[in-house]
Amino acid sequence: MTGFAALAGQPVIAGGGLAGLATALLMDRPCVLLSPAPLGRDAASALAQGGIAAAIGADDSVDLHVADTLAAGGGLCDPDAVAAIVGAGPEAVAGLRSLGVVFDLGADGKPDLHLEAAHSRPRIAHARGDGTGAEIMRALVARVRATPRITVIEGAALRRLILRDGRVAGVEIMRGGVVLALPTAACVIATGGVGALFPATTSPVGGQGMGLACAARAGAVLRDMEFVQFHPTALAGGPAGAPRALVSEAVRGAGAILVDETGARFTDELAPRDVVARAIEAHLAAGHQVLLDTRAATRGAFARHFPGIALACAARGLDPDRQPMPVRPAVHYHMGGIETDLNGRSTVPGLWACGEAASTGLHGANRLASNSLLEAFVCAGFVARDLDAVSLPMPRPVGEPAPDAGDGVGLADIHACLGRAAGILRDGAGLARAARALAPHVATDDRALVGAMLCLAALERRESRGGHYRTDYPRTAATAVHSRLTLARTLTMLADLSSGDLVSTPADGLTVP
Repeated sequence: MTGFAALAGQPVIAGGGLAGLATALLMDRPCVLLSPAPLGRDAASALAQGGIAAAIGADDSVDLHVADTLAAGGGLCDPDAVAAIVGAGPEAVAGLRSLGVVFDLGADGKPDLHLEAAHSRPRIAHARGDGTGAEIMRALVARVRATPRITVIEGAALRRLILRDGRVAGVEIMRGGVVLALPTAACVIATGGVGALFPATTSPVGGQGMGLACAARAGAVLRDMEFVQFHPTALAGGPAGAPRALVSEAVRGAGAILVDETGARFTDELAPRDVVARAIEAHLAAGHQVLLDTRAATRGAFARHFPGIALACAARGLDPDRQPMPVRPAVHYHMGGIETDLNGRSTVPGLWACGEAASTGLHGANRLASNSLLEAFVCAGFVARDLDAVSLPMPRPVGEPAPDAGDGVGLADIHACLGRAAGILRDGAGLARAARALAPHVATDDRALVGAMLCLAALERRESRGGHYRTDYPRTAATAVHSRLTLARTLTMLADLSSGDLVSTPADGLTVP
């Protein structure tokens, strides 16, 4: 790659979504931004419909937003993280506007604010109706391309972290089938979540947890891997293997109701996502259809309020103004990830993380709707500020890239394991079977490693909390405790599982009820 050697020593940001773009834009020093796809594509941020949650309404306050976030998080939110991130919400909206994002305005010229489930006030600032993510990405991509100190390498993905004396000394980058090694003392993982490891997801195909695997193989602690959020309302049907079209929380916030084939309502549409998703799953399992009826709520103007969803419906021959939409849950967000402090620092020196790949303490066991874009932008700013303040050592040669470890397991097999075992309803026997099936592949396959860590954390959490529901342990423990896993601990647990010794061995940091 022409000029690649000249980039040695610059911070490397892995990920082309909102978290990665914002980290690059909000720091002052030269940096390298890796985007596996052309910049702006295949990023979950671009698919975000609802908007960004921030206490900017006249009847709202940061304290109310904090309280709603803590209530949704099932006892596992970090109060300091919630206060810091939610407290920066109004500034985040202003910051995005300064970067060129055009938010929708009401008749009074102020931001038009939507209401979403589990929020006590309308506080969701949005753009293009339901096209907030696309609008944010449009603006930030343009800014990144116009910023000379940011070197963008498209078609490039983080392959491995190179360590020296226990800290980051370089990165291996895969581009066009070629692996390149770049010396650096600072890497930011902003690679998104794990949704594409499941058979039904709203996530883009790139969301396979590869950044989490790189962090784990470098020795980082991964926290709360078991907490997966299933969005209650994705459009049913669509091409096999393709991301499910999401029907935003804001549609229910606008008054749409969930009914079955008889027209009967069966749940509270504005309950937290995990509650609604389980209610829909149970109704489907009982042989019912589940439909989202917007006709009374939008009164013939659905496409004006939600143009992106209207297009997705039209592609399936649906007209929300005339008929209810068939919906079902799909994997939408991963609350767990690389454990970080409020500066975005992981447990490995020289490694930062932000966005969905990070576990900051904001979301706890169940993310509050539209807090994800907020976290991505605010925490990107925290990381950028921290990187500007640190002194990075001069780079040293890192040697030749390591050879491939061998063939891995197929994505269809990962789908089968996680779809059966780690869905909305889980039990110990299923989780154990899935972990055993993945165990032979974790040494050579990053997706198998992430899937196994998720199953092991879920197996050890013998309670139901937030997005994690065990049919064999349906009650919530009196004390909320985080789960923490490292690669070494994962390998030990898998060995114990094979020998039958795992049952009495709790994961690090998790007290089994």
